[in-house]
Amino acid sequence: MENMILKHMDVVRGITISILEKTTEEAADITPKGFNNNIRWNLGHIAFIQEKLVFGLAGEPMQTAESYESFFGAGTKPADWTEAAPSLEEIAKVLKDQAHRIKEFMPQQFDKQLITPFTNKAGINFTTVGETFLFSFYHEAMHVETIKQIGKAAAAQ
Repeated sequence: MENMILKHMDVVRGITISILEKTTEEAADITPKGFNNNIRWNLGHIAFIQEKLVFGLAGEPMQTAESYESFFGAGTKPADWTEAAPSLEEIAKVLKDQAHRIKEFMPQQFDKQLITPFTNKAGINFTTVGETFLFSFYHEAMHVETIKQIGKAAAAQ
């Protein structure tokens, strides 16, 4: 079962990387009317939150740059950035490297208890690494859909 779940992560991450690779630096920074964030923010947010859900909440070292939290953490937005955000190339590297690290880390970790139980914004409680890891697929897919909507909205403006 673990192998199937890790293969599913590859599918989800592959979709994300495919979209990233089709996005230009210029298009990544368009925040269309009605949106708080842009494509770059969503891609960086996927990377930061996956890192937090899999590694951070398990008490493992997070390997995203410290700046990722201030750029891409919950509640942040590009309008508040005071310095240049990471390039798409850097975000792609983080997403790809992260998937490899997760594949090495996750076997035998699914039932590992989180340091502290975690409750997300929707009020869902998580107590194990496996629960947060599986939730991360939903989170990533939700942001991929947002990226698609931003692209459509930007093209229509």
